[in-house]
Amino acid sequence: MPKLTKTDDQWRQDLSPEQFQILRQKGTERAFTGKYEGYKGPGTFLCAGCGQALFDAATKYNSGSGWPSFFQPIQDSAVEEHADTSHGMRRVEVTCSNCGGHLGHVFPDGPRPTGLRYCINSASLNLAEKK
Repeated sequence: MPKLTKTDDQWRQDLSPEQFQILRQKGTERAFTGKYEGYKGPGTFLCAGCGQALFDAATKYNSGSGWPSFFQPIQDSAVEEHADTSHGMRRVEVTCSNCGGHLGHVFPDGPRPTGLRYCINSASLNLAEKK
């Protein structure tokens, strides 16, 4: 399937300034400030850029990092991983596989069953709550 592409001007029209800075310019929100960091209910987390389903709330856990953390994506194909050596660090960036929006990073220090911690910016997500 072809990926969703838009110009920066189109993204700016569709996203808040914070969402644009994170999703399109690889920014990050400050720890413990995101609207979903403490969320504990059911639902599906969607990409704020394109609406693709990314994470099931059942895989969310409190990592203590200050960002929403998940131990696996809703499907392996929902996200893509890229080497990130910015800021003098070696990390693995996570992006939406549909629109390429920056979501956060994945680390190998998560809980079972995967041992992974997908550390995701709240501003890159929208929540479809289950009632």
